[in-house]
Amino acid sequence: MSADALTTTAVLAGRGLRLSRRNLDAVITSLMLPVLLMLVFVYFFGGAIDTGDTRYVTYVVPGVLVLCAGFGAAGTAVSVSDDMRRGTVDRFRTLDIGGVPILAGHVAATVVRNALATALVLGVAFLIGFRPAATPGGWLAAIGLLLVYITTVSWLSAAAGLLARTPEAAGAVTFFMMFLPYPSSAFVPIDTMPDWLHGFAEHQPVTPLIESMRGLLLDRPVGDAPWIALAWCAALLAVAVAASGALFRSRTK
Repeated sequence: MSADALTTTAVLAGRGLRLSRRNLDAVITSLMLPVLLMLVFVYFFGGAIDTGDTRYVTYVVPGVLVLCAGFGAAGTAVSVSDDMRRGTVDRFRTLDIGGVPILAGHVAATVVRNALATALVLGVAFLIGFRPAATPGGWLAAIGLLLVYITTVSWLSAAAGLLARTPEAAGAVTFFMMFLPYPSSAFVPIDTMPDWLHGFAEHQPVTPLIESMRGLLLDRPVGDAPWIALAWCAALLAVAVAASGALFRSRTK
């Protein structure tokens, strides 16, 4: 993007964050729900799940962070759909603001909100016994992978917001992204799942991401999992950006 487009994106991202302050119930839900789910899994189910020599709280945190990204990204779909319904996008278009800065502003605001939610989840995780062994490089790599995933699902949500005709429908469309961590290695080892589920759980997008983050945070070998995770994100991001552009042009003719 050009310098002007980047400036416009930053201004619209700030607008998105200011709007978040006016919708505190949604912000609190997106912040607290992953924390509550983590507490439920750790204290209600953790004692019954065998994760070998890794404490369950340490095992589950990467999955909760990915789940948190899905919850946060759902807000992108709702906000994009709401702007379309209210005519806000039409007003932006009269100011000669293109579709890319408008959508990128929503995505950037979501990334910032998700970063805050991630920090909150990690803070609570440390309080209840999360003890990673990551090197500084491992932390940077894990955070970088998570940010790439957050950006990817945020663009997917932007496309969903353009596809849906109402904010309520947009929220429903993003359910799949919030559900995806469950049939993966996020909360239980895949070999404890039914045999018919193994193929999907092992080869869906979030499993290599979670395995990469878990290995990096525990300072264990990760093999080619990070590259597989990045390949998934790159493919999905390309599809999401292309679909968002096409849908935006179709909705704003």
